[in-house]
Amino acid sequence: MRETIFVLNGPNLNLLGTREPEIYGHETLDDIAGQLEDRARDLGLDIDLRQSNHEGHLIDWLHEAQALPAKAVLLNAGAFTHTSIALYDAIKAIRTPVIEVHLSNPHAREAFRHISRISPVAKGTICGFGALSYLLALEAAARL
Repeated sequence: MRETIFVLNGPNLNLLGTREPEIYGHETLDDIAGQLEDRARDLGLDIDLRQSNHEGHLIDWLHEAQALPAKAVLLNAGAFTHTSIALYDAIKAIRTPVIEVHLSNPHAREAFRHISRISPVAKGTICGFGALSYLLALEAAARL
């Protein structure tokens, strides 16, 4: 059985491709999913990609990733990155490594985006490379 990488996406990421493309690019979440699935197949991995605008779903999925167990989680928590102590606690509570992913570089944006509640408990962070951020994170997860 092949190992699984969970790819969890938070609020507004369902709007990729149309939401502020000058920041987030023109690729949709489905486009990114296809790229990840192709690369994961080459790496001998499976991808389980999910998106929710609800914080509790992300927390439940983090718990599920540990229960499966998943090899790793790629997490783009969207705006919850900057606000969610609950996601911080959920990541800290599981053994599954979590890689924080962002399309844009939060440190080059508004000051409130400079703080991540995820980074202190993530295995690592990849940001600023658009859709490529996900593929770079997948490469890192495959080597864990």
